[in-house]
Amino acid sequence: MSEYSQKRIEARLSEAISTLIVKGEIKNQHLSTLCSVSRVEVSVDNAFAVVYISSVLDDKTLQDSVAALQGASGFIQKRVGAFLKTRNTPVLRFKADFSLRDGQKINALIDSLVEDGK
Repeated sequence: MSEYSQKRIEARLSEAISTLIVKGEIKNQHLSTLCSVSRVEVSVDNAFAVVYISSVLDDKTLQDSVAALQGASGFIQKRVGAFLKTRNTPVLRFKADFSLRDGQKINALIDSLVEDGK
């Protein structure tokens, strides 16, 4: 698969999963609608996809949401397959992405260093 088509499938997967989360179509009380898809990595053969989920909320809520998404991965895969209209739909695996939180910590450190230097 070319890099262009792989990136296109990643973008469409991200769009489809984000839509399912925001619209509340995944019925699970542990899933927060404030979670978002930060990035998607599809394998070269289009058989597997790792979906990274981030949230502005605390780590416990993020972990609960990732577990809820992983539990509903079959339902999500079916809905995404209808959206993609491809021959094969990748098997989805969800992981928590803490880069948003880590970026905020780094920015706070930089801001404190700038304030100390003045």
